[in-house]
Amino acid sequence: MSPREWSVQQSLEIPLPPRTVYAALADVRRMPEWSPEVIGVWSRGARFVGFNRKACWVWFTTCRIVVADPEREFAFDVTTFGLPVARWGYRLTPAGEGTLVTEYWVDHRRGGARGRVAELLGLVFTGTPAARRAARNRAAMRTTLHRLSAALRAAA
Repeated sequence: MSPREWSVQQSLEIPLPPRTVYAALADVRRMPEWSPEVIGVWSRGARFVGFNRKACWVWFTTCRIVVADPEREFAFDVTTFGLPVARWGYRLTPAGEGTLVTEYWVDHRRGGARGRVAELLGLVFTGTPAARRAARNRAAMRTTLHRLSAALRAAA
């Protein structure tokens, strides 16, 4: 058995400037357009609730924007019932006429009773065991980045 992965990232170059990409990512209400898991977002300033679905599993998460550095990085921390879950983010790097977009995820469900409860809730809500979470997120990131690119290019 291979060791558990606590973080993953995927990158894709999008042929648009960082300001365009950042503006889309920072409008969290648009996340359902490109995420294969997010089906809705209720936003209240720097906090939002994400409604998610995978097959027959449906769940929500509470999120707080923690990095909002225009044209460089956008990230938010995810919790469920007050328990830490993960950080999701996007780093933007100018690349010629476009932007290299790197989506990243860092699992925050580590150790202690709270970590174990968060792990259990993650399995119950999503149906994904901890050992498979990184691979699943990596695949979802590829889908997200390609859909983001297609949506932004179509709007340009």
